[in-house]
Amino acid sequence: MSKNLINLLLFILTFQTFAVVANPDASLLLRNKFEQADRLVWDASSHDYQVLYNELHYYPLQPYLDQKRLMYKMRLSDHAEIAEFLTKYKGSPLDWPLRKKWLYYLKKNNRKRLFVEYYQPTTDVTLTCQYYRYKLDLGTDKNEVLPKITPLWVVGKSQPKICDPLFSLWQKAGYRTNERIWERLTRAADGGNHTLIPYLTNLLPKNEQYLGKLWHKVRRDPSIVAKSTYFSNKSAKEAEIFAYGIKRFIWRDQNRALKAYEQANNVFKFSDKQQQEIALKFSLALASKQHEKAQYWLRKIDDDNLTSRISQWRIADVLRKQDWPKIEIELKSFPLSQQQTSQWKYWYARSLMESNKPDEGIKILQSLAETRHYYGFLAASVINVPINYQNKPISISEAERSGVFKHLAGKRAFELFHLKRFHHARIEWNFWMSKLNNREKLVAAKLANEIGWYDRAIFALSQVGYLDDVDLRFPLAFNDEITLHASKYAISPAWAFAITRRESSFMSDANSPVGAKGLMQVMPATAKQLTRRKRISNSYLFNSEKNINLGTKYLKKLLDKHRGNQVLATAAYNAGPYRVGRWLKSADNLPADIWIETIPFHETREYVKSVMAYEQIYQTKVGQPVHIFDKLINMNITQL
Repeated sequence: MSKNLINLLLFILTFQTFAVVANPDASLLLRNKFEQADRLVWDASSHDYQVLYNELHYYPLQPYLDQKRLMYKMRLSDHAEIAEFLTKYKGSPLDWPLRKKWLYYLKKNNRKRLFVEYYQPTTDVTLTCQYYRYKLDLGTDKNEVLPKITPLWVVGKSQPKICDPLFSLWQKAGYRTNERIWERLTRAADGGNHTLIPYLTNLLPKNEQYLGKLWHKVRRDPSIVAKSTYFSNKSAKEAEIFAYGIKRFIWRDQNRALKAYEQANNVFKFSDKQQQEIALKFSLALASKQHEKAQYWLRKIDDDNLTSRISQWRIADVLRKQDWPKIEIELKSFPLSQQQTSQWKYWYARSLMESNKPDEGIKILQSLAETRHYYGFLAASVINVPINYQNKPISISEAERSGVFKHLAGKRAFELFHLKRFHHARIEWNFWMSKLNNREKLVAAKLANEIGWYDRAIFALSQVGYLDDVDLRFPLAFNDEITLHASKYAISPAWAFAITRRESSFMSDANSPVGAKGLMQVMPATAKQLTRRKRISNSYLFNSEKNINLGTKYLKKLLDKHRGNQVLATAAYNAGPYRVGRWLKSADNLPADIWIETIPFHETREYVKSVMAYEQIYQTKVGQPVHIFDKLINMNITQL
């Protein structure tokens, strides 16, 4: 085939697939035909399927029909077509689902050479072990294969039985040393599968098997570290077990853990690394409980290990006391990199202003007020200057619009989004992003925003580091629904937009590890309470309007519970009203900015700051340009 003909075909493909994106009527027709064909793939030889398939040439998602057909009733006679498909789409999201099923099919049929030919490195341990076994069967030298088995064995969990013959060869070749047994035991005990510990204990030398049993005891009950009789030899390995246990025990019983460590420190020779790891855990646990020993432990952290969270806790106590001279001294002791952050610039400026150095403080706040940030907005209110939103919208050309779709993954991603196949759409999008330069990613973000794929636009801007297109980063997504329900429950629409933006970035099928779902990340238990239903389905919570209704209703409930205080209601939306109530018990008429800065939960602290900054931006976007931070700097938080 000539080069000119290839270029012509590529032009036709690009033109026609871009037309799918650009022409709504043509797009809708092709999507309907694709979904019809998708339902008929099981009968791919039928006339109806063939007609639909042939009408979908140049439609971006046609390869998904081929993939699905090849995965259905897989046969060795499909080898040539599978090979062609995997070669064409190698490395793309179309590759692995078919390749994985093909590999399992070849494994089942013991086709060793074909399996080795098609194998690609994977996290699927079954396929990996099968690959190495076939390599050995086909004559690969053991010395090449067996070293690669070590990372498969030294893990904190059980591995599939298919790996056992490899592990047996690996062991006989001398790779299963006592050091590797101990390493695997440590991984199983520290965050791995503790049921593996007894098996590994039996592999230890007789005189060390008590250590495996001790690991198991401490894993199940860290208070064991308070009983010195369990640590009779005071060895380095016992110190390792103790260090693990004491870092967990400090969160359960602070006083007993402190006493146990004091005794152990006199008999164990902890390494510098272990000492710092213990100090880090102790400082965070004690600070979060407001323990009297917290500051002592916070001071034990070396500068090299001084994280932003440790710095936060070091200053929290003096902030609560509003001891401004000490705040100034404390901030000056921070590493320079931390002193230059917006957070600590703000508090340093405040300390100067409260310590009879107003001119120096105002100068810092003036610079800070030029930024679009929680602390920038606070600074603007403190010195009474207008907010600077720093809005610099992205402008793209028609050539850039069409050019970015030269990558077929982009077309597939957009079509999958239109079909509401969001999971697969995001997989294609992420693959597409890996092929684009930064400018092209900004173009893609703009186009995603235009079709209502707001979360991808937001994440793309963050990935590139371009944060100044305020409209793309803070869209009025689901405007009708949010405005309607905010009005229904008499809450600020800007607040509802801000919560939704922070919770899901407007991803309607967002699903958190703890079970919160949908745009406003509503927990099923909360939904049941609000609706008085015994059961709430996932589809109910993923329905945008229903989710917004529940989220705004819950916001109103929290607002009423906290006497109209939006700061407290926001914190409660994240951490729950019980925790907020507990935190308020130690609040003694604290200024709101100090209360927010000293919220015990890092996640909630940052959440409240983000929501407030987002709400300020949305106030302008909904046509209510109220400076909410003016109210914040004059607000005090007290017990309800």
